[in-house]
Amino acid sequence: MKNVFDLSREDWQAYFQSISEPDFRVKQTWDGLHKHLYSSSEQFTAFPKSLREKLQADHLFEPLIPDKEINSKDGFTHKVAFKLVDERVIETVLMHYEKRNTVCVSTQAGCAMGCVFCATGQMGYKRNLSPGEIVEQVYHFARDLQKTGEKVTNIVFMGMGEPFHNYEAVMKAIDILNDPDGFNLGQRHMTISTVGLIPGIKRFAAEKRQVNLAISLHAVEDSLRTSMVPINKKYPLVELLDACREYVHSTGRRITFEYALIQDVNDSTEHAAKMVGMLKGMICHVNVIPLNPTNKYSGQATTRERAQAFQKVLQDSGIPCTIRLRRGIEIQAGCGQLASETAVI
Repeated sequence: MKNVFDLSREDWQAYFQSISEPDFRVKQTWDGLHKHLYSSSEQFTAFPKSLREKLQADHLFEPLIPDKEINSKDGFTHKVAFKLVDERVIETVLMHYEKRNTVCVSTQAGCAMGCVFCATGQMGYKRNLSPGEIVEQVYHFARDLQKTGEKVTNIVFMGMGEPFHNYEAVMKAIDILNDPDGFNLGQRHMTISTVGLIPGIKRFAAEKRQVNLAISLHAVEDSLRTSMVPINKKYPLVELLDACREYVHSTGRRITFEYALIQDVNDSTEHAAKMVGMLKGMICHVNVIPLNPTNKYSGQATTRERAQAFQKVLQDSGIPCTIRLRRGIEIQAGCGQLASETAVI
């Protein structure tokens, strides 16, 4: 049975032709799913009952089943664990800001990158998500926001998984979410975060998309980064930064570097000074965030004072740097905290 959110217009056209329905059903279906955010065939009230029943029999309208939901005490963060059709579980987070509602989506069940301080990396790789499974995470929260007259304003591909390890499905999901005749969210309101898969960065640059790119850096020395982010052994810093410079040069777009600050590991002003040398002259922005705790990593978050000292070194050298606002830490909804203890192994 096919996930309705995986299907393209061409797929729908072929389907309706196969059951001798007119072509205008394609637009009606696309509008229903991606503009009106229908989640069942019964909502297609313009269709005859027999067609609604046929749609329901032939397709999967609920590829994600909310399994567990939790809100942060301040009410700004809402996390949902979704059960997939094969019983695996992924987590997705909605974060409320003053003028933004940002959905942090997962692109894989688990992750193969093995970053030592990341809960998803600690659970290992299970499988890629389909485009529809990625899209439906956004639509779940969009439906809830509709009830209060709000909408999803931003999407970050920073949940479970490495987006560039599931490149084609992620790009197809982006195209669906960006479709002006559907969900119509601008690409500049989307951000992809990668741990540094160079072929993916180069492919992404060549496509000249308007989606923002963020690189999970986390260290300024190869030996330290490899111990934290194993993929660095295959794609070391000098090669990664060359790819980042190529991206900036070919697209003219700013790149963001994400850096988890770990007490007495990578958070000294000396580390900051080395970062300045690495990034000087590149159109970029640095997001630093005190490490979020996970069960299988003993490192501690840096102090506020050390984070500010790190930030000052970068800013004094002309590199914009933000200390990211931490959200949902107590419900394990922060960066690097998404996992699922109930996921099928």
